[in-house]
Amino acid sequence: MNVRPSLFASLILVLAATAAAQAPATTAGHAAAANAATAVPAASAKAAPKPAATAPSAKPAMIEVPTGTKIPLVLENAISTRTARPGDPVYFETLYPILTGGRIVIPAGSYMSGEILKAKKPGRIKGRGLLMLKLTQLILPNGYTVNLAGTPRDAGTGGGETMNHEGELKGPTSRAQDAGEIIRSTVYGTAIGAAAGGSLTGARTGMGIGAVAGLLGVLLTRGPNAQMPRGTTLDVVLDHPVELLASRVHFTSPGKAPDLAGPPNRQARRRAVPF
Repeated sequence: MNVRPSLFASLILVLAATAAAQAPATTAGHAAAANAATAVPAASAKAAPKPAATAPSAKPAMIEVPTGTKIPLVLENAISTRTARPGDPVYFETLYPILTGGRIVIPAGSYMSGEILKAKKPGRIKGRGLLMLKLTQLILPNGYTVNLAGTPRDAGTGGGETMNHEGELKGPTSRAQDAGEIIRSTVYGTAIGAAAGGSLTGARTGMGIGAVAGLLGVLLTRGPNAQMPRGTTLDVVLDHPVELLASRVHFTSPGKAPDLAGPPNRQARRRAVPF
């Protein structure tokens, strides 16, 4: 019996079986290595820290000038119902420093501006001249500018104008002057009629003519204009709080008030022409 060929065949079968058993293990090892390599970046991505959120910027410190604050002003440009129109600018300067919490926030000599809202000429028989203003902007001596809303009060014009709590300035009335004008015309007419006619009838005729002339003079001319001459003083009352940047308000001096002379005293007079 030949044993060597059988032994050789058995050895071949053992080697083939061993190779077949190792092949699936190697394939599984490669797959496991590939999965591990894929999992590492994913784990790294999950572990990456999130960027820190940006902290909100702090609001700047503000100083509030409260509602109702009165600021004394002086007028730089003259205003009259004879020429004023709605929208015309008005310019003022502050007369006294304004303090908030013991700190100077609006020095004297600061500028304030606004515009005319209404301008109505006086009537011929009745109706007084009317001006209405509003203040809208404040300019501090360092150039810092803020918007505001203010109503003027207590205007000192030197004439018979009056201002109500809404900021309307009404012109003076001319009733006393009108009555005086009619009386003067009547007296002159009476004297002229008496001199010309030399009788009571002439005096009566002259009196009638003089009265009619005086009345026509009143009816054909307008009443006195409402005026705010240069140097008019008034208070502006803040309708809303004014917010000022604390970094822009560093005043150590109270400022300097303007050297404008006040308006002269005026007597209400009708215009010489009817327009």
